[in-house]
Amino acid sequence: MIERRPYASLGAAQHGWLDAKHHFSFADYRDAERMRWGRLRVWNDDAIAAGTGFDPHPHADMEIITYVREGAISHADSLGNRGRTEAGDVQVMSAGSGIVHSEYNLEPVTTRIFQIWIYPDRHGGEPSWGNKPFPKADRSGAFVALASGMGDEDALPIRADARVLGATLRAGERADYRFGEGRRGYLVLSSGAAQVNGIALQAGDGAAIAGEDVIHVSASEDAELVLVDTRE
Repeated sequence: MIERRPYASLGAAQHGWLDAKHHFSFADYRDAERMRWGRLRVWNDDAIAAGTGFDPHPHADMEIITYVREGAISHADSLGNRGRTEAGDVQVMSAGSGIVHSEYNLEPVTTRIFQIWIYPDRHGGEPSWGNKPFPKADRSGAFVALASGMGDEDALPIRADARVLGATLRAGERADYRFGEGRRGYLVLSSGAAQVNGIALQAGDGAAIAGEDVIHVSASEDAELVLVDTRE
């Protein structure tokens, strides 16, 4: 089963400095059919105006992955971590027993991110943060694990039975991904156009995947995509 979730059907919030689209219920957006997908709880498509951002606020018991699509995000937290993550790269924050953080767009242009929240396998634990460059050329034509709790050696670690993957495809290219038993997937097309097992997606669309052993992603235009593999 693959359910296309068109960009136009997503929840929306406009705060002036933040233009947000929600694949799942979040803040004032409520949809009983879109509360979570396996262990995946949040997927926000955020556009953050230049010189603005999220003021310090707390989190606990959540794995928060930020995939930067355009611009850059600057992070600071109560552990003393500081870092800048730019387009194509990823940061991971394991909130653990509790952390306070801010995320600002200090760039002169709009920053666009995917903000992905995944439930951890266990509550509590020491919070942590990290980021890493993932050059798009290194994931051309294939899925590459960006963040993982499934033993992927080069990925940023998360404390969940899940992985976040990225791929870039040129028009006419195809990439396959095989799921294990009892797994679900959620795929979002960051740019371009592609088909997932024959289901056509445009930029911004999501695809909720269940009961598929393998997906075949074929690009009809140059495409960039992000996939979460999670247990049910």
